[in-house]
Amino acid sequence: MAIKFQYNKTSLGELGKQLKMRQKALPTIKSKESALRLEVKKAKDAAQEHRTRLDRLLAEYDYMVSLWGEFDRGLLRIADIELSEQKIAGVRTPVLQRVVYEEKPYDLFSSPVWYTAGIDLLKRLSELGIEYELCRRKMELLDFARRKTTQKVNLYDKVQFPGDEAAIRNIKRFLEDEENLSKSAQKIVKNKQQQATEGLSV
Repeated sequence: MAIKFQYNKTSLGELGKQLKMRQKALPTIKSKESALRLEVKKAKDAAQEHRTRLDRLLAEYDYMVSLWGEFDRGLLRIADIELSEQKIAGVRTPVLQRVVYEEKPYDLFSSPVWYTAGIDLLKRLSELGIEYELCRRKMELLDFARRKTTQKVNLYDKVQFPGDEAAIRNIKRFLEDEENLSKSAQKIVKNKQQQATEGLSV
């Protein structure tokens, strides 16, 4: 990415301001990057923990698998999932507030005894599954923001700073050369005028 500039003092001043501004911003961006890296790890660990708990709960009730065939699937459904938002290092991430279930009433006497435990198990499984998916989503959002921030740090370090510094050097050299040429031209003119006045006086 080439830095656009002109060989004048205005362009030199603008480049200098931009460079100082970016140099001041870089530590903040770097600290945001490290905070995001830490939060991505936390979200990944949380997702893994939810996955482990989900697998453990499924294994704990593995003996009930044969019973689910007689379970009335219309007894329980998720009516709504209420989410809120949490900002982490400037990134909006979802947070589960609660899962709203719609339960159909059933006859306790004619239904199997385990229905109550089954409904409770389904609620726990669904909440763990939703928490797991939200943790994964949070991790994806934070990791995307981290990658973007890393790109910005690299852009500043590897492209903008060297480009701005090179442009500033080139402008300064050009202005110095221009000034030296101007001084040389003035000396030549002065010498010629001096010679001309000396020639007239002779």
